[in-house]
Amino acid sequence: MSNLRKVVVAITFITFSSWVNAANVLVVLSDSNSLELKGGKLFSTGFYLNELMQPVKLLMDAGDEVTFATPLGNAPTMDKHSASVKDFGGDQRAFDEHLKLLQQLKLTEPEQSPVISLSRVEQIGYDKFDAVFVPGGHAPMQDLSVSPEMGKLLRAFHAEGKPTALLCHGPIALISSLPDAKAYTSKLERNPKVTDSGWIYSGYKMVSFTNKEEQAAKGMFNGGQMKFTPETALTNAGAKFQAGAKWASHVVVDRELITGQNPSSALELGRILVKRLSR
Repeated sequence: MSNLRKVVVAITFITFSSWVNAANVLVVLSDSNSLELKGGKLFSTGFYLNELMQPVKLLMDAGDEVTFATPLGNAPTMDKHSASVKDFGGDQRAFDEHLKLLQQLKLTEPEQSPVISLSRVEQIGYDKFDAVFVPGGHAPMQDLSVSPEMGKLLRAFHAEGKPTALLCHGPIALISSLPDAKAYTSKLERNPKVTDSGWIYSGYKMVSFTNKEEQAAKGMFNGGQMKFTPETALTNAGAKFQAGAKWASHVVVDRELITGQNPSSALELGRILVKRLSR
C-alpha cells in the first residue's frame, strides 16, 4: 500500500471513529423569563450564560451533537445578570467566545431558535439521546420543577442509567419526577419542612445552589424572597445533599447523576459529562 493511501485510510478511520463515538446530548432549558417570588412579585431571569455555554462548548468541541429543548419549545431567555466576565474567571476572551457561540446558535431568537418542545423530544424517542443536561439560572424553579414532560423524560433516563447532569438551580428539575411534583412544591411553599416519598432519586448524593449561597445573594431580589430553595426541596424529597464551599467549584457524581453547585462548577461538570460520554 502506498504512503498516500495509508494516510487516506487513516484519516477515514479517524473520521468514522469520531462519528461513531459522537453522543447526542439533550440540553433542557426553561421557557420562563421570570421567577414568581413570595407575594406575587416577579424577578426577571432565564439561563446563566456560563452555566449553559461552557458545558455546551465542551460537548461540541468533543464532537458531540447537542439538541436544545424547553417544555413548550419556546426560545429561552438569557439572564441579564449572567452577562458577566467574572463567571468566566475574569477572562474577557473566554466571555466573548462563549457569547459569540450563543449568538451563532440563535437559541434566544424567537423566529430562528432551534429549540424544540419536550413533547417533540418524546416523539423523536428518548432512545435517540445519550445524556441530558440542565443548566441553571433561576428560571428552572418556575417551570422545570413541575413540568410533567420533564418528569417523564427524567424517569426514562433514570431507568436506562443515562448520564443526567444538572447545574446550580438546574437540579430543581429533578423534583418533576416525583409522583405529584405540583402538590409537593405547593406544600413546600407553605411549609419548608414538608417531605415527600416515592422519588426515584431518593438516597442519591447531589448538590445544587446552596441555602448559604442563596442567603448571600438575596440582595438581587430587592427585598423579595423565593418561595423555596433548591437545597430544601431536594433534601426534603430524599436527597443526600452534599454542599461544598460557598462559590467554589463543586460537583457531585452518584450513579448516573452529575450535579454542580454554582456557576463556578460549570467547567468541571462539563468535563465530567464529556468524559462519561467518551467511555
